[in-house]
This record gives sequence, structure tokens and C-alpha cells, in this order.
Amino acid sequence: MFDHEKLDVYHLELRFIEWVTPLLEEVYQNAVGKTAEVRDQLDRASLSTLLNTAEGNGKRQRQVRAKFFDDARGSATECAACLDALVAKQAVSKERVAEGKKLLLRIVSMLCGLVDRFDGSTAFHEGSGEDEFREPEAERKVNYCSKGSRMRRSTRTSRI
Repeated sequence: MFDHEKLDVYHLELRFIEWVTPLLEEVYQNAVGKTAEVRDQLDRASLSTLLNTAEGNGKRQRQVRAKFFDDARGSATECAACLDALVAKQAVSKERVAEGKKLLLRIVSMLCGLVDRFDGSTAFHEGSGEDEFREPEAERKVNYCSKGSRMRRSTRTSRI
């Protein structure tokens, strides 16, 4: 078994792909012309979420790992926006996409947790026998994510 197959979020992303595939077929059959771009983007973003999670979990450097998990989170958020666009284009109802949006909310929340875990905003020092964390002296990470919502975590580095 590969390491990424051990992640709960990876299995949830597979469940989302299983859920969204029939939706894409349904939308294709019912509203071909006005939804082609959204369908294509939703299909690609759902796959991107899964693949970035798998690739990120295979990286050894913490910050690189966090970047892939953050990219996966961005793709999952993009999937939610695509579902909103399908509703706005009247291709599907809000009720039809509710289950998918619930799955995406859980996926995004889990990916935010992985980004937090591997983000370089705290430095890990080995060798003392204890876990020591400290803020980098030359840089300060500014978190633009609401801790309560856990929906969006992006950081910008600013010099002190």
C-alpha cells in the first residue's frame, strides 16, 4: 500500500470523484452547450485534488509537502465553485449538489489540517531529544485563514 492510500482525505477525494462522475454525465445529457467548460473544469479539478494529495504525501520536505496539500485544497475549493456555477447556469439544483458540497467541505477542512501540520511557519529542530518549535526570526507568516471556518489557508511572507 502506498502512503497516500493511508490518508483519510485521499479516500474522501475518491468518494467525491465517484459522486461527481454521474453528475457530470447527467449535466452532459441535459445541458450540452452552456456547461461544457464548467464540466471540464470540475472533472479536472476533482482529479487535481486527488493527484496533488497523493504527490504531496510522497514529498519528504515539509514545505513542499504543504504546498501540494494547499494546491489540493485550492482544487477542492474550485470544485465547489464549479458546482455553484452549474446551479447558477440552472443545469442542476442546489439540492442535487448538496452532497458533493458536504464532501468538499470535509476535504477542504482535512487538507487545511495537513497544510497546518506541514507548513513551514514553525521551524522543527531535531537533536535535542525534544520537539522544539519557534517562529523564524527573519520572517513572519501572516495567516489569512479564519481558524473557525478552516476553509481557506493561505500565507504570505512579510519581512519584519
